[in-house]
Amino acid sequence: MAKGGEVLSMLCPNTEWAITADDYDSIQWIKGESVTKAQFEAGFAQYDAWKAKQDAKAEADKAALLTKLGITADEAKLLLG
Repeated sequence: MAKGGEVLSMLCPNTEWAITADDYDSIQWIKGESVTKAQFEAGFAQYDAWKAKQDAKAEADKAALLTKLGITADEAKLLLG
């Protein structure tokens, strides 16, 4: 299950906020646009799919870079130490 901070990171990537619990009332909006309570609560259901998509993109980008470099993941680990 997603945490409130993770949901806010997904919904408001360019907003500054602070959260002390996983509920809307604990959010302190610092700078930027806020979301509604309904948007925040719906974000918990959306987070897992969004995170899976982000992870898949990162893996695809990594694979593309390794292919471009002509090395395997194990070889990259050896280089990075």
